[in-house]
Amino acid sequence: MNDVNRQHLTHRQRQALATKQLIVSTARDLFLERGYGATTMEAISEVAGVSISTVYAIFKNKRGILSAIREDWHLQSGQREIYERALAEPHPEKQLQLAAHATRRQWETSLAMVSIYSGAAAADPEAAEELEAALAGRRRSLQAFIRAIAPGLRSDIDSEQAAAIYLALTRSELYQELVEIAGWSPHDYEVWLAKTLIWQLLESRI
Repeated sequence: MNDVNRQHLTHRQRQALATKQLIVSTARDLFLERGYGATTMEAISEVAGVSISTVYAIFKNKRGILSAIREDWHLQSGQREIYERALAEPHPEKQLQLAAHATRRQWETSLAMVSIYSGAAAADPEAAEELEAALAGRRRSLQAFIRAIAPGLRSDIDSEQAAAIYLALTRSELYQELVEIAGWSPHDYEVWLAKTLIWQLLESRI
């Protein structure tokens, strides 16, 4: 929620939002410190200083908190807004440059999320299903993005092939290999990714 929307909330609504954010922040820290499986709703309640009934009323269970952590991460990365800007761009090269920036932001801000979801998936089959659903949702969103910019793509590949290339080049493992292992800066990764996407996908670059 942005600052403009917050200004229109009542005092009670702002308090409720602050309580929700406190629970999410506390749970995220505990999941990283103790692991998802070892962290109980009671522990989250105690550390946050919020009644257990309030925690359950807002989130129902740990998976509800996990979903809220993921949504908070999406807001922090700003990737949705960046993709919207990309779709509004008339120039294919600029569209892919913005897409590369969105990808950089996605993985640059995701280290905690990757760790939390890995632990959650190992401890909870339903959390593992949620992770698979989230990954499938990312795939669908990126496929839709490629279809939307299809007029600027190379004529010798269709949108499905282009989407497969895009998904392969924007995997988190590639970011981790180049940035975390090889020591590239996130900026260097973004520049490389933009150039590679333009070279691979656009008519003017073959």
